[in-house]
Amino acid sequence: MTITTTEPLWTIEEVSAFLRIPVDTLYQWRSRRTGPRAFKVGRHLRYDPADVRSWLTEQGGDDGR
Repeated sequence: MTITTTEPLWTIEEVSAFLRIPVDTLYQWRSRRTGPRAFKVGRHLRYDPADVRSWLTEQGGDDGR
């Protein structure tokens, strides 16, 4: 697996703020193997911002139509 990013990896708190969801939700998604891909760096989770944005786009969403 190769990571090619020019942006720094995001912490779980940064992903939480970007998605406007609680950190606990990200931990739940990780245990259920849903949500954006995360990497373990030591004992910390890190997210590639491009992966988070791509995952969000893939979700589609309900635009109310």
